Amino acid sequence: MPKPVIAIVGRPNVGKSTIFNRIIGERVAIVEDIPGVTRDRIYGSSEWLNQPFDIIDTGGIDIGGEPLLQQMREQAEIAICEADVILFLVNGKEGITTADEEVAKLLFRSKKPVVLAVNKIDHVKQRQNIYEFYSLGFGDPIPVSGAHGFGIGDMLDELINHFPKAVEEEEYDDHVIRFSVIGRPNVGKSSLVNAFLGEERVIVSDIPGTTRDAIDSTFTKNGQEYVIIDTAGMRKRGKVYETTEKYSVLRAMRAIERSDVVLVVLNAEEGIIEQDKKIAGYAHDAGRAVIIVVNKWDAIRKDQKTMQTFEQNVRDHFQFINYAPILFVSAKTKQRLHTVLPMVQTVADNHALRIRTNVVNDVIMDAIHMNPAPTNKGKRLKINYATQAGVKPPTFILFVNDPELFHFSYRRFLENRLRETFGFKGTPIRIIARKKNE
Repeated sequence: MPKPVIAIVGRPNVGKSTIFNRIIGERVAIVEDIPGVTRDRIYGSSEWLNQPFDIIDTGGIDIGGEPLLQQMREQAEIAICEADVILFLVNGKEGITTADEEVAKLLFRSKKPVVLAVNKIDHVKQRQNIYEFYSLGFGDPIPVSGAHGFGIGDMLDELINHFPKAVEEEEYDDHVIRFSVIGRPNVGKSSLVNAFLGEERVIVSDIPGTTRDAIDSTFTKNGQEYVIIDTAGMRKRGKVYETTEKYSVLRAMRAIERSDVVLVVLNAEEGIIEQDKKIAGYAHDAGRAVIIVVNKWDAIRKDQKTMQTFEQNVRDHFQFINYAPILFVSAKTKQRLHTVLPMVQTVADNHALRIRTNVVNDVIMDAIHMNPAPTNKGKRLKINYATQAGVKPPTFILFVNDPELFHFSYRRFLENRLRETFGFKGTPIRIIARKKNE
């Protein structure tokens, strides 16, 4: 089943980003003592007591009417709709404010489980500061210190108590290729999905997806079974709309987790923006096979160099997924749409490709002989043995004398040799260095 979701909600400057960073163990969110620094939803993953979950950091909710604060409120409301449980954070040094009370009203209306945490309780003598927060009506406030880590465990214990019970997820046979269609709004995701299903569909079943607002649709083409996970669109929930050019990242992340192949859709008319790269980054980080699909290609005025120029632009912006093939299509006119599914099958096969250990060793040792590893402080990396440890994505383990000597540039060199030898078109490769005796 998809991971439960926690949304951290509260007025500005109560320490949401600090708590977020503390939980996921990285400094992802910007932390400054200035109200409104975190303006968008930020997503991360973590686990507690062997329970994995996703967590959303939001811009603070404020009752002011300024445009920025209004946008922050809208983003927080969307996060609340996505969440299974809400962490309501308040500032123990400042006490209850009118803004806290307004946030509380919003959370009561959400009908979601709420855990109230009082942040900035940095010393045991400050614990008495929590008592006034009982009046907010969310039960026992939990004292925490994001800065020092106090109380975080107790808070997480209470949060996971509110996670929904596991629901059995639909399982598919190994031969079925699962792919999702992701991208920011208005790139034509729905049109692509409808084009696949409307033109080529042999219905096996329509299964309501465990991913919120997504539908798993199973169809067969040329004897190959596919499951397409539609993440297109964000439906209206109450009065909440996606009013800014923000993609529902969490929904895409959930679909990515369940996919073998991810189609990252770009809008040929609008070109490439930063959000496109962020979305593609989620698929890469998750180790999924990736195809870049440039949609609405029919709307572009072309000459002999138009496609070549656009492709080079894509390569320049998406250097971190230089293994991903690029397809130019039009969902509207069906132009080149027939090229997508064969490419999905090709990259899915590469994503699951397993190479015999003796062949992997031969390729790695030949590469070392051609280009020995450079020395580092008088020491040279020595690779004793190589093996493929897994697939989806292909993962290789190198047993070495000292993993600290395995520089990223030499890792990239070996990855390039593996790609030159075996292809691996469309899939990331993982190379892990371990000490010889581990």
